[in-house]
Amino acid sequence: MQQGFLDLVRTTRAYVGYSPELVSGVLQTPAYAAAVLRLVVDFYGIPDDIEAGVAARTARARYIGQEGRTFHILLGEQALHTRLGGPEVMRDQLRRLLDATDLPGLSLGIVPARARLLVHPGGGFSIFDDSRVEVEGYRGGETITDHERLALFRKAFGLLQPSAVYGQAARDLIDAVLATT
Repeated sequence: MQQGFLDLVRTTRAYVGYSPELVSGVLQTPAYAAAVLRLVVDFYGIPDDIEAGVAARTARARYIGQEGRTFHILLGEQALHTRLGGPEVMRDQLRRLLDATDLPGLSLGIVPARARLLVHPGGGFSIFDDSRVEVEGYRGGETITDHERLALFRKAFGLLQPSAVYGQAARDLIDAVLATT
């Protein structure tokens, strides 16, 4: 599954993603990704291929800004607080997010917990080249290519975006959480 997402990212020129409760897979450290995948393996009782999954999952980051690719990622503030893998894993993950705010080709926004929202925050999703949406949840993954349904996800992202903070304000949020982790 992770290799499939890596292949998809490799061919994508414009990525848009929203992750309200976890750090986006594109920005995960290996230890954080391993903690996430451990939860998935344990929950679904699927074969333990976490090492290969981590390698494919974290490899997605190398495409940020490469050859003109753009990534626009929104995280809910909760993603900064959801503890996976223990305090050191979270500290390293938060430091990775701080570093990521300077990556060319990446626009990283954080929707503060107290932000005024223009739309129900809903669950996470990823839009690939404005032609395919991937949604993951307890029921498994769903691929959406229907234009009308795609438009709903574009609209949701567009309504979440004004609630997000970027640049120094995003770094300040991350720093505040890092100071207490």
